[in-house]
Amino acid sequence: MKIRSVVTVKGIVQGVSFRRHTLEKAEKLKVCGWVKNLPNGQVLGCFEGEKEDVDALVAWCGIGPSTAQVDEVISRREEYRGEFRDFHISF
Repeated sequence: MKIRSVVTVKGIVQGVSFRRHTLEKAEKLKVCGWVKNLPNGQVLGCFEGEKEDVDALVAWCGIGPSTAQVDEVISRREEYRGEFRDFHISF
């Protein structure tokens, strides 16, 4: 079953390669979508793929790279749209 999740990550998540590590993890899991920094210091991501892979990426966001300090992850499910072919960092 394919799903879509929109994720907001709060904490020390900018300036610590969070987006690059998310990209690498998403590619390994074959999850499509994007990740970007927000002006308020948070990271926002939109993930689409098989449920177990998207759930694994969302769970990873709760930990992040070793240089990050994740305080909170807010994830909401949306209807799967199949609009992405790959995963990229958005600016």
